[in-house]
Amino acid sequence: MSDRTELFAGDDPFEIARRWLTAAEAAEVNDANAIALSTVDAAGLPNARMVLLKEIEAEAFVFYTNYESAKAQELDQAGKAAFVMHWKSLRRQIRVRGLVTKEQGPKADAYYASRSLKSRLGAWASQQSRPLESRAALMAEVAKVTMRHGPNPARPSFWGGYRITPLEIEFWADGAFRLHDRFVWRRKTLEEMWEITRLNP
Repeated sequence: MSDRTELFAGDDPFEIARRWLTAAEAAEVNDANAIALSTVDAAGLPNARMVLLKEIEAEAFVFYTNYESAKAQELDQAGKAAFVMHWKSLRRQIRVRGLVTKEQGPKADAYYASRSLKSRLGAWASQQSRPLESRAALMAEVAKVTMRHGPNPARPSFWGGYRITPLEIEFWADGAFRLHDRFVWRRKTLEEMWEITRLNP
């Protein structure tokens, strides 16, 4: 598209997303990789929460969580999800909608092993999204799993990644007088070529 400025330039939306994330990492004070992940439950009721994006692959976006959590159950049930990344400092955002698959192989093992020991033990201890009697009860469970699994715990079978492969990616940048720039990349199936459209602000 002829009127895409340098900010939006490129033939690969994942490369544009990586470029924007790199800029955000230099500008945002905390968690430049935070995404607002949106799912729906079995009744179609929407749900949203913040999670940390851990990788932008060649064709997908990857994050990690407890497979027994509410978000995981909703992801598994629907097989689809959406998220938005918003950077106030840059006045930019990326919106993604797509199909979901699990990442529970060597990549998940490697990412789990790269986390701090306390985070790895916390993954074992937390029964995410389920009722908790008290913080003291959670800390007691952390102590138990520390004794059980030691200083090098393996990745729990109930913890791993999700990969969102987009059917739609929108890049948004703030414009003067609320005349923002928006470009959406769309495809109906993963096999199709992207169509790029400028949207009204």
